[in-house]
Amino acid sequence: MLDFMDYVQNAFYEQTIPLLDFHTPLGFRFHISALSTPHFASSYTLASTGLLGGSFSYLYTSLSLPALPFATRSLPLPAFTPTSYRQLLPLRPPDPPWWWEIWHAGRRVDNRDTLLYGRLYLPHSTLEALYLRRLTPTTQFKINAVSDVRLPNGGSVLALLAQDTGRWSAEYMYSTDSALLGVRGLYNFGLSPRKPRTGTKPPATEKVAPEGHGRIRAGESVSGGEQVSRFSAGAEVYYGLLNKSGGMSTGVRFATLPAYTGFPYTMTLTLNPLMGNLSSSYSVRAGDLLSLSSRFDFNVYSYESGVAMGMELWKLRDLRGKDERLSRGEKRLERAKETIEAGRRRGLVELGEASRAGDIAGCLKARVDQRGNVGLLWEGRVKELVYSCGASIDLRGGKDIINGVGLELQYSS
Repeated sequence: MLDFMDYVQNAFYEQTIPLLDFHTPLGFRFHISALSTPHFASSYTLASTGLLGGSFSYLYTSLSLPALPFATRSLPLPAFTPTSYRQLLPLRPPDPPWWWEIWHAGRRVDNRDTLLYGRLYLPHSTLEALYLRRLTPTTQFKINAVSDVRLPNGGSVLALLAQDTGRWSAEYMYSTDSALLGVRGLYNFGLSPRKPRTGTKPPATEKVAPEGHGRIRAGESVSGGEQVSRFSAGAEVYYGLLNKSGGMSTGVRFATLPAYTGFPYTMTLTLNPLMGNLSSSYSVRAGDLLSLSSRFDFNVYSYESGVAMGMELWKLRDLRGKDERLSRGEKRLERAKETIEAGRRRGLVELGEASRAGDIAGCLKARVDQRGNVGLLWEGRVKELVYSCGASIDLRGGKDIINGVGLELQYSS
């Protein structure tokens, strides 16, 4: 579950929670947050995991965020619990630079959007800081810093310059930990977002693919040249100046786009040639409320292998008691209002239909691997509180079959 500060930062850069690597809470944790002004937010956390602790954090952004809802009572549950399967959208061209220009009395008065974030963890006094700035429509600069006496040299700083043009993206990074330098990039094959598609028709006259599953195969296009799948390839290279060691990895991805009429799915393959690690995954959204995922890991040097499977299931609320006195027309009106409100949330809700956002009661996540390690997580809402409870189970642990349980509560206004 995303906490309040992660939700605010999600407005600047999107975060996802992998279905096979979701975090299960341990002990008890309570978050209380508030958006004091459209530019300033604060959050406080109380945690108990055998030792009482917590944290407090503050966030400032030069970009006003009044359009985003922040109160837990008005937010749909998927806003704090993003769906693990992320549907890729068609590539879009970056905004022209002149869109960012604001002129007043013959002078440019526009500024670059900036985000500042700081968090102090107690009782160990660990300090975490984030500086984020949008330089151009395609370039973003980020600095992460951590200060802790338990870390080598008392902490570390990571600087990252990211560039995304739609067709390709690249990241250049430097870390003070071992003076690490790295670069990674991703290239998307297919239609270019910068070039107009030939043979396209106006939206009003464009034909729609027939309904049903499997009518259009992945890789094909519907009438008008709309792409229904995307193939991407990427790589990363890094080198430590102090320890004189480096590494690299490569990967490919094939994913369907919204124009595909079958079940959305994504396949990935990553390879680390120096370490000999090979990993492949397959994820599918089997329905509007169900996602499935599997992963296979193999090392060509040691012949060690691993298999993991996971699922995510959303539960709808039973509205029969609430809508008992509503006529069919009133029900449709209420559902239409929920649809409009959900559509304003800039895609934070990624379930099949946006109208379902107001009907979500909870989400169940589960994973298991070949070693018998099981993770269970349930996320839901009680009144104005969003909660997350889960457990880590070891089926081969004998008497100590339960490794840990936890409960996490969150309230924001």
